Amino acid sequence: ASANLLRGEIAEQDCVLDSNPLERERGITIFSKNCAIDYRPTGASKHTGETYRINIIDTPGHADFGGEVERVLRMADAALLVVDAFEGPMPQTRFVLTKALELKLRIIVVVNKCDRPEARPSETLNEVFDLLVELGADDATLDFPVVYASGRGRWATMDLAKPTKDMVALLELIVDRVPPPTGDPSAPLQMLITTLDYSDYVGRIAIGRVFNGCIRSNQMVGVCRADGSVTKARVQKLLGFEGLGRKPVEEILAGDLCAVEGVTEFDIGDTVCSLEHPPMPLPRVHVDEPTLHMVFRVNDSPFVGKEGKFVTSRQISERLQKELQYNVALKVEPGDSAEEFKVSGRGLLHLGVLLENMRREGYELSVGRPEVITKMIDGEECEPLERLTVDLKTEEMGPAMELLGSRNAEILNMHARGERMHVEAEIPAKGLIGLKSRMMTATGGEAVMYHSFSRYAPVRGSDRKRINGVMISNDNGTATEYSMLALTERGVMLVRPGDPVYTGMIVGENSRENDMVVNIVRAKQLTNFREANKEATVVMRPPRILTLEGALEYIEPGELVEITPQSIRLRKKLLDENARKRAERSERSKQEAMQN
Repeated sequence: ASANLLRGEIAEQDCVLDSNPLERERGITIFSKNCAIDYRPTGASKHTGETYRINIIDTPGHADFGGEVERVLRMADAALLVVDAFEGPMPQTRFVLTKALELKLRIIVVVNKCDRPEARPSETLNEVFDLLVELGADDATLDFPVVYASGRGRWATMDLAKPTKDMVALLELIVDRVPPPTGDPSAPLQMLITTLDYSDYVGRIAIGRVFNGCIRSNQMVGVCRADGSVTKARVQKLLGFEGLGRKPVEEILAGDLCAVEGVTEFDIGDTVCSLEHPPMPLPRVHVDEPTLHMVFRVNDSPFVGKEGKFVTSRQISERLQKELQYNVALKVEPGDSAEEFKVSGRGLLHLGVLLENMRREGYELSVGRPEVITKMIDGEECEPLERLTVDLKTEEMGPAMELLGSRNAEILNMHARGERMHVEAEIPAKGLIGLKSRMMTATGGEAVMYHSFSRYAPVRGSDRKRINGVMISNDNGTATEYSMLALTERGVMLVRPGDPVYTGMIVGENSRENDMVVNIVRAKQLTNFREANKEATVVMRPPRILTLEGALEYIEPGELVEITPQSIRLRKKLLDENARKRAERSERSKQEAMQN
């Protein structure tokens, strides 16, 4: 058996599959991955002596990365529904489970983290059953098997009263309950491409599952494209999965996963077929529509090119086109000018991860305020609604409920979990923009929030605007502590002393609702006269340093987030103060004309 699959340095790592730096930093799964083990039961198992190949696919749970889920679930025959023994089913659990039920996958429930002191496995199991009933699962699915486990403790058992020291119970359950592949190895080749990889040596690599037939190394194959055409290619190298890596093989039979080198012209959803028979493409992967869009544009601030290597519209366009090849939930359209691109995705986190990857690769750009995508359904404008859950302390319920109510949220369910409250609500997607930071403030940082797309419904209310205005620099230079001390009573600063600033850059949040132009680069005039040090009694509050997602939530129309490999800055779209005043007068005139 592959009981000692992870050896050496790999065994000492946490989150072996979540190998991307962003995944490790954020503690979430962003990209789907797969590995394989060969399991040979021993001891008292009824399968002793037989060897089983188990392919494991790790999918993200967050709905913002649902495109990763939708394109790889077609490769699976069953789903391990991993649920926290304390938290129970979360919104992302509902999302992934819905997709699995649509494909009629066999469900095996794994109640994980049963070694937590506050674990409540029995209640969690009841919540999973209620969720399946709510999602319309059939009787066979509702009769799901359950295994209790601790991933950190490396044990799994069918009965908590009978503890174990290994994961054999889970492997045995997979062998017993997961049906074997139904493909016919003697039928014509059908392989669905669900994942794209890239190598600097061989170029693009197609990864997918062979549903029928057999694919061999050095074989001539056809690729059935979305437009109905078939392109020819040669399998230069065929790779099978073993453990966490890949190894060259001569052939892959129906039911197994593989990676193919040499097939360069393909897209996710294409079918690799045999040239000896008429092409029989498999159904293409269906991906839900994006719910949020933003404008990516060339950075035109005075600091352009100082920190980034890729700054032109051509370079940004090529990077976005490259992302489209494997990020199937993303959509890119031309903007209002040649220097703008309208990028649509599943949510703020989805687009935020793309931007974070771009800045780490050396790209420099500016992005506008996130906006939800509305649809016309039966002649009525509809907006996306999200299913939101909030876990918080009982004493923080008042401020949290007031905040949710102000954003047109509808409370669906509310109950206690130990010393905390679990709140489920349905909220417009636009109400989520900026909600996280305000919820953290209202609850003293104690709230835990999750959300996933629910449905489209008629528009509820109007867009919310930021309550406070901002402080805008009126000069180029370096922010001085002297100027910031004078401004500290007028609001909260968003830059540190010594940070470079420019005209039109947002440097702070005003305590009032209007914008205020300030001089933050003014230095103290030094004289040879001794005077009382009155600044000694003034204490400057620490600045608020926004994260990338925080900055995207913070800005309003007419403002941009400048993103570079080293900095995240806020700025006005029109840097000149007089130009902003002319634009405001023009906008007021248009509104008055429309009212008249």
